[in-house]
Amino acid sequence: MTPTAASLATPASPALLHRVGDRALGWLDAHREYFRLMPEDRATGSATIERLKPIGELAINMQVLFREGVAGSRQRTRAGALLDFAWRELLDGGNVLAALQRDEPLSPVPLEVYAPFHELGHRHPGLEAALGTSRQTGTWTALEMVPNRRLGVLNAERKLGLAPSADFGEALACTWLGRLPEPWTVQLHIAYDITHTVFHVTNWGEAPDRIPPDIAGYLSRYLPAWLEDWAELEHWDLVGELLVVDACLPRPALDARLWQRYAAAQAESGAMPIQRAMPEGSPDVVFDQVHHPTLVAAFASAMATSRALTSDAD
Repeated sequence: MTPTAASLATPASPALLHRVGDRALGWLDAHREYFRLMPEDRATGSATIERLKPIGELAINMQVLFREGVAGSRQRTRAGALLDFAWRELLDGGNVLAALQRDEPLSPVPLEVYAPFHELGHRHPGLEAALGTSRQTGTWTALEMVPNRRLGVLNAERKLGLAPSADFGEALACTWLGRLPEPWTVQLHIAYDITHTVFHVTNWGEAPDRIPPDIAGYLSRYLPAWLEDWAELEHWDLVGELLVVDACLPRPALDARLWQRYAAAQAESGAMPIQRAMPEGSPDVVFDQVHHPTLVAAFASAMATSRALTSDAD
């Protein structure tokens, strides 16, 4: 068998991988107040939905950190406090999601944001009852959305222990990645579609074996070139997501050279710029620009550290 670029790469040290996530988590904790929904956000449903996305992503990060078991005692304490803060103060114990579900009963957003909290033991019976009612309608399965978005809804249903409202395999086959097109056609939005397809299929890295062998082989062959391209453009947000995809493969590369470049892009504060260097501006403006790549850095670190330690043990 001809070796791929990934199989020839020197893997990064667990210490380097862990350090990126530890610093990112420190920044997220220090800036937790900026995750809050403002009164003006609650005035319109669309604004609320946009502001809920970072909270859901924060919960997923804490879930991955707990699940992978790579956090030290300080990290676990910090992650637990962040999760409680998100549930109790940012979401008012789930009441914010229940209100949105009441106002927009066919929106899948409350389900998707609630799913990681539910998986970690938080419950809101009223929200779950309202979600159950919405899922009984024909409209729920007829909602039009892009294929990888559909996978996200199906995975959220799976997290809540619900029978998926559509076939997972069929939904995957309809995605860009499921069709295995020409790798040289990957542009920015396609690259993000690829990463989210992998996230949803594997339940945010929990089950790499859910990636079908043909797709895993395709990613192993072409992911190194995509990573090289976006690292050259210093698009650190996308590089981070692609590094997560690598960590979800049956044989991840954990390329030391790429991880060193990625770690070097991280600010001393622990924040990760979306592209090139850190932006300037007021703290709230900077937060809005870098919270996502910093969440991605924490996610990539947890997944890669876990896979590195598993490989070392093997």
